[in-house]
Amino acid sequence: MTAALSAEEYQSRDATALAELIRNGAVSVQEMFDTALARIEAADPALNAFVHRHFDLAQAQIDAGLPDGPFRGVPFALKNTGFEAAGMELSTGSALFRGCISPSDGTLVARYRAAGLVILGKTNTPEFALSFTTEPAAFGVTHNPWKPGHSPGGSSGGAAAAVAGGMLPFANASDGAGSTRLPASHTNLFGFKPSRMRNPLGPVALEAIAGMSTPHALSKSVRDSAALLDATAGADLGDPYAQPPQGGRFLDAVGRDPRPLRIGMTLRSPLGTPVDPEIAARVGAAARLLESLGHRVEEVDDAGYDARALKTAWRVIPGTGVAAAVMARGAALGLADPPAALEPVNEAWVREGLRLSARDYLAAVNQLHLTARALGRFFARYDILLSPVAAEPAPAHGVLASHGQSLDAFYDRFWAHSPFTCAFNASGCPAMSVPFGLLASGLPVGVHLGAGFGQDELLFSLAGQIERAAPWAHLRPRGPAASR
Repeated sequence: MTAALSAEEYQSRDATALAELIRNGAVSVQEMFDTALARIEAADPALNAFVHRHFDLAQAQIDAGLPDGPFRGVPFALKNTGFEAAGMELSTGSALFRGCISPSDGTLVARYRAAGLVILGKTNTPEFALSFTTEPAAFGVTHNPWKPGHSPGGSSGGAAAAVAGGMLPFANASDGAGSTRLPASHTNLFGFKPSRMRNPLGPVALEAIAGMSTPHALSKSVRDSAALLDATAGADLGDPYAQPPQGGRFLDAVGRDPRPLRIGMTLRSPLGTPVDPEIAARVGAAARLLESLGHRVEEVDDAGYDARALKTAWRVIPGTGVAAAVMARGAALGLADPPAALEPVNEAWVREGLRLSARDYLAAVNQLHLTARALGRFFARYDILLSPVAAEPAPAHGVLASHGQSLDAFYDRFWAHSPFTCAFNASGCPAMSVPFGLLASGLPVGVHLGAGFGQDELLFSLAGQIERAAPWAHLRPRGPAASR
């Protein structure tokens, strides 16, 4: 006979531990589901992490019987951009796309189901995922469980709030410029951006900002992230990019200390913008920890790529991509001026995208390739690049929001907040945010570690080593949304 699972027990365990409770018969799938729903009802009014609740579909999934996968019965949610799940709304954070219901599962979602995950719905994201804060006009502000007046980051901010707030043990996320790693840093979570195409994007999402958007998850532990990637990684039929080879299980890599590594560390923004001194100091502390673990850390000026040119190029690619989606949606709805339905900054961004030429787009894509080649040269000399994740702590609400400012001002602010992360999207190289304590304000902070293309196993080994040496699971937010 199973025993009821308390909210505290549910919140204190990672997904691997929760799956083990079900596997051993200590808790039933239904009891796990009921506990998750109770936790969401208790915490989400203060956080606004969920925007589309599909608990009825989740119950139907349970009633139909779950596959005996590694995460059988564990609650999960999808980000509200780019992830198709049959019968679920996919509004991409925009009023223009309200009511869009997916007719079928995408490949990655089908793999989540095969792993036994119970998909509860969609988490909040900024409109079209085009911000490092989660404050969409259509669905409201998502609050950081550590400090509710502050943002959990973006664009996977709802996912971060759901996990850090104890509603889910892990959640789906995606990263096109830092959108998994930034929220991880701001909420004391582990955020891993795999190598390009390690996870599939199709078949519905045909183009993901020139290959820069990479799906995976935000998790409490390194092992959860690795085991989930083991369950989902692998090429899909007709993928437009080749997946890098995988030597073994990512989960095995987590328990294996890496060889002594050559680590280049930079504390300066590649754009010359300010870096918060307390954040730079935390990266320095991480460097000392890494040296104590047998690695060699050397300070470098930068990673050798042109960050200003990358900043200019990145603006072109989502601008044109979102413009195409907006115009198609507007045509389907019979709208005379579809961009007018958007938030002001995104309206300006789409109108700019509509004015760009094929030559502009090709030049931007070529700049991504130049960035990849520069990082390739860097990783021929170093195994790892260590830096801050964000140049600033989790911002107060409104600071990074897209309302009340011009597109130019918004875009400059966007890049000043996170000048370190986008090179790994442009290049397709893997990178991660690893929790590294709390700032004086009480807000969490992570450190950023990236590696050469295809070196996901190396990063997981390093993350596991850091987690064992400087664990973070005991650090949990205390506030109106936290139950004790």
